[in-house]
Amino acid sequence: MKHITFSADDFGLTESVNEAVERAHRDGALTQASLMVAAPAAADAVRRAKALPALRVGLHLVVIEGPAVLPPSEIPDLVDASGQFPSDQLKLGIDYFFRPRIRRQLAAEIRAQFAAFAATGLTLDHANTHKHMHLHPTVGAMMLAIGREFGLTTVRVPAEPPAVMTALGVPQGLGARAMFAWTRLFRSQARRAGMRVNDHCFGLAWSGHMTPDRVRSLLPALPDGVSEIYFHPAAARDSTLTRLMPDYEHLAELEALLDPALRQAIA
Repeated sequence: MKHITFSADDFGLTESVNEAVERAHRDGALTQASLMVAAPAAADAVRRAKALPALRVGLHLVVIEGPAVLPPSEIPDLVDASGQFPSDQLKLGIDYFFRPRIRRQLAAEIRAQFAAFAATGLTLDHANTHKHMHLHPTVGAMMLAIGREFGLTTVRVPAEPPAVMTALGVPQGLGARAMFAWTRLFRSQARRAGMRVNDHCFGLAWSGHMTPDRVRSLLPALPDGVSEIYFHPAAARDSTLTRLMPDYEHLAELEALLDPALRQAIA
């Protein structure tokens, strides 16, 4: 049997993203969205989500390249003076693993983001992280442990099967295969924590480029089990999206979610 969940990341980043999430859910295939609670348009996202009772909303935890909830004075080793996490994934990974002072601040910020989500009044459907930072064992363990206190039951394992992508003509180098193998660690962590997890995840190799043609080609190739297909849709390009994701095809990803052929293929 095959089960598919269509997800949107970065809910709350901009109003253009929020509009796309709303349209893709009302008129398309989108079933869930992941909220960045400290993002500039988070309040607008919450307002839209409350008007869409069937939309499942979870936490898109930000511990890299994005805004924190806590003020810089409380987490001075995590963020800059404006409250932004840096984008240096390697340095962050080392700091999160080896520096106890930074780990304490990280735990405080993760707790603050779950608390901010709870304060919205939305039901916490799931959690994942920006840039899949929960694959870091420290971040993953904290997300699971703290999330359970807030009722977390479901998490994303970003495991994109190399065999499927190879069959679709996407070369799978050492990096992609190593990441797929590494996801087993988080899957094991999540299952020990009693979490529900997906079997497969798609959107990594084509991140930002989940066009209608690509999604149509993917559906017949989906393996048995639970597959999460995630997108970064937007209704229009804006300065924030251009700055953060200059090459992403946000409008094409919205088009894919609205594609009538997609719903026919699902049926």
